[in-house]
Amino acid sequence: MKNNSKLIAALVVTGLTLVLLTSVGLAEEEYRLTFDQFEQAKAFYDDPRPILKEWPWKRILPAEVYRKLTYDQTAMKNGWSELVGFRAPEVVGRIAPEIKPGKYSCADKEKYPGLKELMWPTMYERFKPGGPPYPGNFSAFEVVPTKQYYPAMPITAVTKNHLGQARLDDQGYLVENTYTAGLPFPQPGGKHKPQQIVYNWVKGYLSLENLYMLQQLKGYTAGLKEDFDSKAVYWALRLQARAYMAPDGWYDQRSQANGEVKAFAMQYLTPRDLYGNVITATMYQGWNDYDQFMIYLAALRRVRKLSGTDTQDAVAGMDVIYEDSGMWSQKITPEKHPYRYKIIADREYLVPAYTEDGAEYLDKHGLEWHNLKFERRPCYVLEMTQLDKSYVYGKRVAYIDKETFHILEIDNYDQKGRLYRTQTTIWAWHPEFGSYGMWQTLLIDHLDQHATWGMVYGHPATWINRKHVSMRQLIETGK
Repeated sequence: MKNNSKLIAALVVTGLTLVLLTSVGLAEEEYRLTFDQFEQAKAFYDDPRPILKEWPWKRILPAEVYRKLTYDQTAMKNGWSELVGFRAPEVVGRIAPEIKPGKYSCADKEKYPGLKELMWPTMYERFKPGGPPYPGNFSAFEVVPTKQYYPAMPITAVTKNHLGQARLDDQGYLVENTYTAGLPFPQPGGKHKPQQIVYNWVKGYLSLENLYMLQQLKGYTAGLKEDFDSKAVYWALRLQARAYMAPDGWYDQRSQANGEVKAFAMQYLTPRDLYGNVITATMYQGWNDYDQFMIYLAALRRVRKLSGTDTQDAVAGMDVIYEDSGMWSQKITPEKHPYRYKIIADREYLVPAYTEDGAEYLDKHGLEWHNLKFERRPCYVLEMTQLDKSYVYGKRVAYIDKETFHILEIDNYDQKGRLYRTQTTIWAWHPEFGSYGMWQTLLIDHLDQHATWGMVYGHPATWINRKHVSMRQLIETGK
């Protein structure tokens, strides 16, 4: 078994697309994009090639899987606009209307003051040539027409079927047995509107129900010196409210009995001192149920279980804590680190557009972000003030897309009110699927003046099952 697990890790790294894993009880065949293919299609620096065109999901998925997961785009557009009550292109263009589609550079700042009005503060601050202390500045971009985005047809269907069922209690917390599937509040409103927006993110379908992902990360000092280089593979499984990848509803009897919502595993392939380390997590729906985080430390051949406070620790080599994963994954509860929620803005912003090609890139000199396309998006700005003074963050401010309910950027402040950590992500968009995948992400620690830049490619993986996100996976693949 030990030799088999080493073979599996080797095959992942060297680029074999189909591997036989029956020796450890996994799926008979696994289709996947490998790191070898990924790196041949897109270098980490100075590479404008559109990897999402080179490796579209259609090229990776078996024909039958592709057929089952794609839908009529017009029907998806019409169905979703009916549920949310608008189409994004129809509700933007009122702020700084002089900013039209076209190319702009930081030399245009004085000529077009509306650019500052259209960007949130941390985004506008990065609108300048590349250079210290952080990567991810951009000196030029193209404004493109706003698009309408929508989820996969089955998600719209289950949202419509269960419309009005999800209910919040008097404090604004979800009564869990009232939620079945879909987005619980496609048209948030009323006394607890901010909490409804949060639950649309928490219960939403950004991550695929069965997801395989490749992750490349590099860390940088304030002088933009590279001090961390990591590769990892990631498996994720949605356990509750499944809508478009079999099985529907609860994944199995165990998940329903235990209230398990999601599970994932991540294995480090590099750097050498982290090779073989595996993180697994299972998230639970119960207010008082701690989400389970476990780490296999390959060097020690030991499993460490993280306590409730350990999830506030920084992830190795990255400028996030465990509860920052996927922008924000902290449990919503009135007893463990509760928040006070407030909508501080409801307006359009000019933001990096959801990418359909992955042509954006970082240059090695100055670490400037290039090939950026921006579009106007209707957004909520949600302020979440932490009521527990012992928590690492005193406040979070999230910029949330009103049409997709995705977090586009989140700014985290410490207990002294200082901007601490920010995350900005360009989400990949696959229109025929009505699905998204993380593409490029920028993580900044403003107190330590350190940053992490990530390129991430995810795709549907129907072969993923519990064994990929289990303790057995944690130990066997980590050896």
